[in-house]
Amino acid sequence: MKIPHCFLCLFLVISSCQTLKETNIVLQNGVSKELASFRKQQVSDVAYKLSFAIPEKKDSPIPSELVLNLNVLSLKEPLYLDFNEKTQNLKSVTVNGVAIAVQQEKEHLVIPRENLKLGSNLIAISFIAGDLSLNRNADFLYTLLVPDRASTLFPCFDQPDIKARYTLTITAPKDWSVLCGAPLVKQIDQGDFVQYQFGETDKMSTYLFSFVAGKFKSISKNPGAFEMKMLFRENDVKKIQASTDVIFKTHQQAIDFLEKYTQHPFPFQKMDFAAIPVFQYGGMEHVGAIQYKESALFLDNSATDSDKLDRGKLIAHETAHMWFGDLVTMKWFDDVWMKEVFANFMAGKIMNPVFPEVNHDLQFLTTHYPNAYGEDRSAGTHPIKQNLANLKDAGSLYGSIIYNKAPIMMRQLETSMGEEAFRKGIQVYIKKYANDNADWNNLVEILDTKTPLNMKQWSNVWVNQSGRPLLSDRIVYDAANRIKSFEIYQQAEDQSKNLWPQIFEIGLVYPDSTRVITVSIKNKMTKLNAAIGLAKPITIIYNYNGYGYGVFPIDVNRLDYFPSVQNEVARAYSYINLYENTLTGKIAPLEAFNSCLKGIATESNELVAKLLSNQLTSIFWKFLSPKQQIEGQKELENLVYQRLQTKLPANLKKTIFGLFSSIAYSESGKEKLYQIWNKETTIPDLKLNEDDFTNMAMDLAIFQHEKAEEILNQTKATISNPDKQKRFEFLLPSLSKEEAVRDAFMESLKDEKNREKEAWVLTALGNIHHPLRQESGKKHLKDGLYLIEEIKRTGDIFFPKGWLSGSIGRYSSVYAFDVVQQFLKDNPDFSPILKRKLLQATDGLYRAQKIIK
Repeated sequence: MKIPHCFLCLFLVISSCQTLKETNIVLQNGVSKELASFRKQQVSDVAYKLSFAIPEKKDSPIPSELVLNLNVLSLKEPLYLDFNEKTQNLKSVTVNGVAIAVQQEKEHLVIPRENLKLGSNLIAISFIAGDLSLNRNADFLYTLLVPDRASTLFPCFDQPDIKARYTLTITAPKDWSVLCGAPLVKQIDQGDFVQYQFGETDKMSTYLFSFVAGKFKSISKNPGAFEMKMLFRENDVKKIQASTDVIFKTHQQAIDFLEKYTQHPFPFQKMDFAAIPVFQYGGMEHVGAIQYKESALFLDNSATDSDKLDRGKLIAHETAHMWFGDLVTMKWFDDVWMKEVFANFMAGKIMNPVFPEVNHDLQFLTTHYPNAYGEDRSAGTHPIKQNLANLKDAGSLYGSIIYNKAPIMMRQLETSMGEEAFRKGIQVYIKKYANDNADWNNLVEILDTKTPLNMKQWSNVWVNQSGRPLLSDRIVYDAANRIKSFEIYQQAEDQSKNLWPQIFEIGLVYPDSTRVITVSIKNKMTKLNAAIGLAKPITIIYNYNGYGYGVFPIDVNRLDYFPSVQNEVARAYSYINLYENTLTGKIAPLEAFNSCLKGIATESNELVAKLLSNQLTSIFWKFLSPKQQIEGQKELENLVYQRLQTKLPANLKKTIFGLFSSIAYSESGKEKLYQIWNKETTIPDLKLNEDDFTNMAMDLAIFQHEKAEEILNQTKATISNPDKQKRFEFLLPSLSKEEAVRDAFMESLKDEKNREKEAWVLTALGNIHHPLRQESGKKHLKDGLYLIEEIKRTGDIFFPKGWLSGSIGRYSSVYAFDVVQQFLKDNPDFSPILKRKLLQATDGLYRAQKIIK
C-alpha cells in the first residue's frame, strides 16, 4: 500500500524523535565532535576483521564482511558505527551471536543498548563495500580514506582518536597483486581468484587503513634494516632503471634520520609502498603501505635537480608521517596541520645532507612562501588551527596554510627556541604520546618547559590567528648621511591588532659589501639600534635570510638591482617581495613584469629561475592590460628562446624551456615550438622525454597551431604507457579546436563518474579556461560554481579548491568578477567553508579589478 507523502513524513519525524529521545547524542550526518568525544569514552580495544571479495569487473559490487571486537564501557547510549553508504548495502548485523534488524540513521549504523553488554562484544556485519573511496579502475583499485572516508567503505568508528588493529582478507583476480598495512600470512588459490590473508596490523586510526589491489609489477629490496616492497605500473625501462634504487635508498635515509632525531625506532611492522598512475595527491602515509603518485617517483635522465629534490622530499615527507601522524596522531582533525607541518619540516632536515649541492634555505623559501602568501593574503584566509564541529568538513581544512605557512611558523619557532631545545621537546612529545593521540596544546606544554619563550602567547598569534603583517620603515639620516634612527613598524594586513613576533635579517647594500643585521620584532614598532651610525646604503633588502613572514618594505627606485644580489635567498625573496608589493598596489604590474624579465635574462639558479617563471606567467596573464600583453609576449618569447640557444646547465635550460613552451603562442613562437616537438630543431643540452613532448602537443593545440589535429593524433600514437594513453584520451575533448566539443566535455563533468580521475579533470579545466580560450570558456563559470557543493561531497580533499582555481581562478576579467559577485549575492547561505575556498581561488581576480590599468 502506498503511504501518502504527508503521513510518511510525519511518521519518519515521530520515529526519529522516539529513537533519539532515549539518548543525549543528537545524531548528525558525519561525525560531530560531540559524538566523537562520547564514543572515545564508550569503547576501547577495538579490532576490525575485514574481508573484501573483489570481482573482475570494475562495476560489480564488492561483497564484504566485518567482524568487530571491542570493549563497551558504558550502556547509557546505543553504539553508533559510521557508515556513509546506502542502507541497502547493509545485508545483515549480528551482535554477540544474535541477529538484529538493520537500523541506519544519518549515516550511522545503530546498535541498540539491549543487544550490548559491558566488556567484550562481538559484532558481525555483512555488507557491500562503498565505492566512493575505492578508486576503482579496470585493472586496479586503491583505497584513500583520509580524512573521514573509511565510513564510506565499511562500518567503523571513523575518528582519529579511536585507534584499532585490522586483520584483512582480500579475494582478488588471480593476476592481481595486493598490498596492505600488515605482512601477508597465507595465499590460497581459488580458481580464477586468489585469497590473500594478512596478519594483524599495528594500531592506527581509520584514515590510515588502506589496501591496493590490481595488475602491478613488484620489486623488493633491503636498503638497510629490513626489506621493503614496491608495487608499480610504470613501463618506461629508463625511468625504472634510473629511479628504483634511489626510491628505496631515500626511504632508508629518511628512516635513519628520524630514528636518530626522535630517539624512537621505526614504529611499524613494515614499510612498503605503491606507485599509482592516477593518484590524487603526491603521496599518502598509510601505515605499512604508503601510496604515491607514480610520476612523482619515476624520473629519467631528463629530470632536473629540482625534480629529484622534490621526489626526495616527497618520500621524506611520507616517511616522517610514520612518526608524526601515524605513531602520534592528532586527537581531532582541527589539529591535522600538526602532522603535515612536522612531515614538511622534517622532510627538509632529512634531504639537506642528501643534496649537499642544493641551497636548502632557498628551496624552503621558493617552496613555501609563494603558496603560503597565495592563501594568506586572500579574503579566504584562516588560522593554521581551525575550528571543526564535524568531521564531514575536515577535508576543507587542507590547503597552503597547513602545508606552507605552518612550516614557516615551525622554523620561526625553532629559531626562537634554539635547535637543540626544540629537538629535545619533540623527543619528549614522541615518547609520551607514542601509539596514542595528542593535540597542539599537549605539544605547547612540553615545549614551554624547554624555552623561556612564552609559548602560549607566541602560539596564539602564529597558530590561532590568520593573516600576515605589512611592514614599513622610517629611517632618518644625519648631515653626514649616516643612519640617525631606524624604526620598523608592523600592522596586520586585515587591520586587526595582531602582532607577529619573529626573527629575520635585513641587508644594507653598499658598493663593495652588504651589512647583514638580525632583527627581532615583537611589538608594533622596533628600533634597529644596530644600524645607527652606519652609512646610507645603496638599497636595503628585507628578509635577507628568508626567515621572516609578511610584506616587507621595497625600494621602488632600485628594482633593477635584484639580478646583481649575490646571495641566492636574498635575491629570491627580493622577487617574492616584488610580487607581493605589486598585489598590494605599491608597484605597477608592468614595472614588476619588466623587473622579472631582467631577472630571467641572467638568472643562473634553477630554483630562482622557476620562481621568476611562475611570477612572469602570473603577472602576464592576470595583471597586464591587453596592450601590455601584446608587447610583453614578444619580448618574453624572444628573450627566453635566445637564452635557450646559449650554453646553460641542463637543469636551468629545462626550466627556461618550460617558460617558453607556455608563452610561445605567437605565429613565430608556435612554429619554433612545433619544430622542437617535431624534432626538426634540437636545442643543445635540452633533455626532453615523452611527457615533455605530450605537453608540447597540448600547448600547440591550445595555441591553435594549423596542424593541431595531426599533432594530437601523432602524440596519441606515440604514448607507450597505457595509463598515460588513457589520460591523454580523456583530455582530447578539452583540447579540441571545436567549441561544441569542448562544451560537451564540460557538460559531461556534471556527471560524478566523469570526475573520478581528479588530476585529469584539473588538467582539462586548465585547457578549457586557458587565457587564450576564456572567451569561449567563460560560459561555463556559473555552472562550475553551482557544482562545487557536489564536488565537495563526492571529491577528495584538494578537489574543490583545485576545481575553483582551475576555472574561475584563472580569470581576471570584469565578466568573471561579476559572475562571482552575482553567485554570492544569489546564494546568501552558501557554505562558509566553500566560500573561503572560492575567495582563496579568486584572490587574483579580485585584485585584478583594482590594479589592471
